[in-house]
This record gives sequence, structure tokens and C-alpha cells, in this order.
Amino acid sequence: MAKVITVAQQKGGAGKTTVAAHIAVALSQKGNRVAIIDIDPQGSLGYWHKIREKKLGEGYTGLTFNSLSGWRVGSEVSRLRKQCDYIIVDSPPHTETEARTAIRSADLIVIPVQPSPTDLWATKATLELAKNEKIPVKVVLNRVAPNSRLTQTIADELPELAETTLGNRVLFAAALMEGRTATEVEPASAAAKEIKDLVKEIEKVFIEEEDEEDAPTSKARKKSFAPA
Repeated sequence: MAKVITVAQQKGGAGKTTVAAHIAVALSQKGNRVAIIDIDPQGSLGYWHKIREKKLGEGYTGLTFNSLSGWRVGSEVSRLRKQCDYIIVDSPPHTETEARTAIRSADLIVIPVQPSPTDLWATKATLELAKNEKIPVKVVLNRVAPNSRLTQTIADELPELAETTLGNRVLFAAALMEGRTATEVEPASAAAKEIKDLVKEIEKVFIEEEDEEDAPTSKARKKSFAPA
């Protein structure tokens, strides 16, 4: 059964599509069956995938792609859950109906945040919605400049902050222009390492959830085999 990761952020320009594409490809490179769904009206993820198809050939992108209206995301996720290991949803900005639907369909919400006050303030609405829906969150600092005091100030204000930060690296955007990602173009680069580390964190969330689900069963087994 596929795990659904929705990349969400109320503020536009936070790097949602870049993060979504990089997570999807990195998971695919690990042998997973990955689907990507673009419900952002801007269609940036769809443009990227078209370039990828021209570059690698249709059917050889390593990803299943679909672009649709947000209200249909629930039924599409249900259809893909049995076919894939991961589903990545690139949601529209603002916490309107379509974004809310994408968030409610998720098993994990990834929220890219640039180290700026406006990004920080915009993040609170998404965090509140995730909290109400009881969906785990990873807040990812994105486009981080080295040795920035502001970054640390912003980080101190954010809950559920990922250990991995994504630097302000040209390679992220340059790779997308080719229909690829940093882990494909320069797999040994700092940008690629950041993405791989982030994916490890994401995988860890799901592993811990599975362990928690199995814990009651394990305790019950121990109890049943306890000596009288």
C-alpha cells in the first residue's frame, strides 16, 4: 500500500515543485514505484515531467504522472495506492479546498519554508490544518544561505523541523531545466546529499509509524506466551 506525501505551503514561491520532484526521483532511484500528482494550477511539475519525457523517452521517466483538479485527488490516490510504493502530491498554494483535499489524503506532509518571516507566517495555516487532521509533518528549510542568523531565528520558531536543510544551490533549478534532478545530474554533489538525507528522514517517519502499529501485536504475543 502506497504512502502519500503531500508537499504543501500556503505561500507561493517556496520551492514546492522543486522539492516534490527531487523527493520523487530519489525514492524512485531506490527501487520504489513512485507516482507524482500535480494539482497546482500553475502546472510546474507537469512542465518538468514533459521535459523529462522528451529527455528520457515516454514511459521511461521512472515515474507515473498525472495532473488533475484537487477535488479528484482523493479518488486518484485511492486508485494508485495499490499500484505504487509512494505517491507525491504537489499541492497549490493557499489552504483552499484543493490544498485541503491534498493534505487530508496524505500520510505525511512536507512543508518547504524559505528562511523569511513571510514564509514562517504562511506556514502556520498549513501546520494548523495538519494538526487538526492528525497528519505527521516535516518542515524543511529550503534555499538556506550558509551561516545565516536569520535562518536560525526562523528555525527556532518552527515545530516538526527536519534535520536536513536544503541549501540555496543552483543545481536544484539547473537540473529541473533538464527534466532531471540533482541526484541524477550530479549524484555526489552537496545538493544530492541533502536530498538523499531528506528522503532518509521521510522513510524513517514511516518506519517508526509501522513499528508503533506493530507494537501492540508484539506485546500481545509476549503476554500470550508468558508462563502461567
